[in-house]
Amino acid sequence: MSYSYYDCHLYVFIRDFAETECGKCCEDSSALVRHRRIHSGEKPFECTVCSKRFTTSGHLVTHSRIHSGDKPYKCHMCDKAFSQSGNLNTHMRVHTGDKPYMCHMCDKAFSESGNLNIHMRVHTGDKPYRCCMCDKAFSVSAHLNRHMRVHTGDKPYKCHMCDKAFSRSGNLNSHMRVHTGDKPYKCSLCNKSFSQSSNVQTHKRRVHSNTRPYQCRFCGKMFKTNIELKQHVRIHTDTKPYSCRHSSDCFMWSHQLKEHLESHNEDICSLATKV
Repeated sequence: MSYSYYDCHLYVFIRDFAETECGKCCEDSSALVRHRRIHSGEKPFECTVCSKRFTTSGHLVTHSRIHSGDKPYKCHMCDKAFSQSGNLNTHMRVHTGDKPYMCHMCDKAFSESGNLNIHMRVHTGDKPYRCCMCDKAFSVSAHLNRHMRVHTGDKPYKCHMCDKAFSRSGNLNSHMRVHTGDKPYKCSLCNKSFSQSSNVQTHKRRVHSNTRPYQCRFCGKMFKTNIELKQHVRIHTDTKPYSCRHSSDCFMWSHQLKEHLESHNEDICSLATKV
């Protein structure tokens, strides 16, 4: 049997640059050495700051930017900079509007593959992030982190104008309107404005609609708002949430407490607590 020059050359290439464990062929001996570390687990390049090890010098260089803060890849359309070229490429989609990752179950598209993976949980119902303190589960790790504040009581979002603190940034933003007087949510049926979107919906039900979605479980009576329902339920449960600090008396309604406090010549704002 005769062999062509190509056959002989291919034999030499496979002999010298093919990985015996998986059969992969590499372009040169250096690439073969790097590839073999996948099988051996060898990580010869060590970070001098944190001792983390890497299979290639390039991965070590990229990692070192975590410690140095170096961000050599700069966006030419804004002032952002990145430590890795891949992150810059992903960021550029903010400017271009490119969304190459398409959901095959609906018409949504995403600029990052990770966002598509998260979105797919809407269709699959997958909730891989479980709370270790209760039975709740979440599709996104950030939602679990936010939920954990229910158990820990952590309130990292602090108002710089008063002493209030909140577990969610959105709640802080809503609270700030108390200080600024901002009312960005407008009723489409009249000229009233509100500081929270939920207040617009409540206003529309109370003033512009006869819809009564809240039903009393004791008598079946319907109400426009949840607050009205809660107040009504006190009639059935005999709940008296308004207590006087000056005596042991409790009352079902705030106006009853106010009348009672007048006998003590005290101000409701300074003496009354709602239990």
